[in-house]
Amino acid sequence: MAGNYWNDWYSGWGWFLWFGFLLLMFSSAGNWGYTYRLHRNYGRLSGQDANDILSARYARGEITHDDYSRMKAAISA
Repeated sequence: MAGNYWNDWYSGWGWFLWFGFLLLMFSSAGNWGYTYRLHRNYGRLSGQDANDILSARYARGEITHDDYSRMKAAISA
């Protein structure tokens, strides 16, 4: 009986099932890692309001002081 086990699973199509199982496990782990990073980053950004985002952009130098003042007035109104 032991010889039939090896013949049934490894010399026929049984190896294909194990390959499919491993592929499913790796893809599931990759999908979990991707969605975990995405949701973690989204959680950081969702807690900020418009004034915080505007101040951060001004601090990074993405917008000028005139743009900052104009946008801040528009947000406050």
